[in-house]
Amino acid sequence: MAKKRRVGVSRGDRVFDIVNTTVLLLFALLCILPMINVFAISLSHNSAVMANKVIFWPVRFSTTSYRYVMQKQQFLQSFATTIKRVILGLSVNLLLIVLTAYPLSKETTSFKWRTFYAWVFFITMLFNGGLIPTYMVVKETGLLDRIWALVLPNAIPVFNAILLLNFFRQVPKELEEAAFMDGAGHWRTLFRIYLPVSKPAIATITLYIVVFHWNQWFDGLIYMNRPSNYPLQSYLRTIIIERDLEMVSEDQWRDLQEISDRTVKSAQIFLAAIPVLMVYPFLQRYFVKGMVLGSVKG
Repeated sequence: MAKKRRVGVSRGDRVFDIVNTTVLLLFALLCILPMINVFAISLSHNSAVMANKVIFWPVRFSTTSYRYVMQKQQFLQSFATTIKRVILGLSVNLLLIVLTAYPLSKETTSFKWRTFYAWVFFITMLFNGGLIPTYMVVKETGLLDRIWALVLPNAIPVFNAILLLNFFRQVPKELEEAAFMDGAGHWRTLFRIYLPVSKPAIATITLYIVVFHWNQWFDGLIYMNRPSNYPLQSYLRTIIIERDLEMVSEDQWRDLQEISDRTVKSAQIFLAAIPVLMVYPFLQRYFVKGMVLGSVKG
């Protein structure tokens, strides 16, 4: 009876696995450790933070910074503005991305001007009018100091539209032909056939949109004249470079002995990151599949 030949792993493969794992682990630590440090500072006493005793574990545990932040009217207003921006931005972006990607996914025999419009959208990824013309357009349309100034200038993320476009191209044509034979039009085919089978791509795009709108800070500074209208990241940017603790009453002074600008800023930064950290695990299972399938040109 012939012995089965044992297929072994070569030495080069083992070395590659070790190096690859080590490099990825270091990248993961570079991303995680700063967040752990910020979290530890936010839960530490002011004296320990000022003495640089806090690294990755809270020293003289205190939640006073979080209690102080949750009572700040400006922080809560900015948080609410960002939530509103994410909801509006996600709704507008997804709707326009779907309506753009579906016709552009068709062949030129079905959509005569497909190539022309595809180039129009692609050119916008390479060139734009610049900051001053964009600001003038937003100003002349009366959007300054309004939430729509943070949503409409980026209404169609072209990269995401291309991602969904390529995903639509991989949907079997037989499904579309069967829908047309049953009397369905393009609208019903889009919402009953294409979107249900495109959940991985939609989830990936949703994550991109949520992170984009949540992390944007620059447009809030240039389009909002009143600080009370700042989104959260614009507000955090201002407190990072300015002093944050305002004048307080004599009764509050005892609690404020436990905190400082640094602990309060750390608490606000960590609170700002929590929503995205909560959303990502629910979309992560679709993320890799959506990226791989949507990135292959059909």
